[in-house]
Amino acid sequence: MKILNFGSINKDYVYSVNEFVSPGETIQTSSLKTFIGGKGLNQSVAIAQAGSEVFHAGNINIKDDYIKKELIKWNVNIDYMEDVDESTGHAIIQVNRSGENSIIIHGGANRVFESDQIDKVLEDFNQEDILLIQNEINKIPEIIEKAKNRGMTIFFNPAPMTKEVLKYPLSLVDYLIVNESEAKKLSKNKIDFDEIIFDLKRKYSNTSVLLTLGEKGSIYSNRNEYFKCEAMNVNAVDSTAAGDTFIGYFISCLSKKKEIKDCLLIASKAASICVTKKGGAISIPNHKFVI
Repeated sequence: MKILNFGSINKDYVYSVNEFVSPGETIQTSSLKTFIGGKGLNQSVAIAQAGSEVFHAGNINIKDDYIKKELIKWNVNIDYMEDVDESTGHAIIQVNRSGENSIIIHGGANRVFESDQIDKVLEDFNQEDILLIQNEINKIPEIIEKAKNRGMTIFFNPAPMTKEVLKYPLSLVDYLIVNESEAKKLSKNKIDFDEIIFDLKRKYSNTSVLLTLGEKGSIYSNRNEYFKCEAMNVNAVDSTAAGDTFIGYFISCLSKKKEIKDCLLIASKAASICVTKKGGAISIPNHKFVI
């Protein structure tokens, strides 16, 4: 079983602030740090840090070759990364004194995938292999449909959530991983978590749903199973890569045939360690400190 992540790659500019900037307001930052990130890259790093091999398919500007070197250090396979003329995607991230974040993303190279590039990557993956995708790249419906035709197991994290997601072939997705905000938008703004789960299962009956709730834990449900997992109580300083850490560890554990309950517990522990450190990918813990 191989794990392929067709995902975004960003340069993250992280600004530490007391409170998020309001409309019409100008504020001072206490610090600026630059990291490499993006939900796609973070989730690949998390899978690798969890002890699984992951192949990352993504685009970066031809001048940003240092990103490949960093990914190699994290044991992420870069055979399917491409150099393009478009600027590497980037994110402007505010982190407030409570460790919460607010993010603006410029897609750049993440938005220039072509059909022939997709075909070239997917021809090396087959039935029982895993595909992970987020919503920071283009041609997602095409990727989902082509991967499903090859028999791959598809994990989709619709982040950031946009109205276009409602038009995606979500019925082909095997695992839908959503946070509270994304889940509410997919379930017509239902508030109760169990109602959200019920509505998503009604719409996508063949899809397992994983609802991540930050400090409120997580809920997993499919046709036959329902699990709740409490979050661990820690002093959070930066939640930027917490969700990505959870997703990467969950997929890694699942690929190793661990029980769902154990996958949730291990992913929760990894995410709780992640939020105690600042930054994106660099804050994702190695499995030696988690399991």
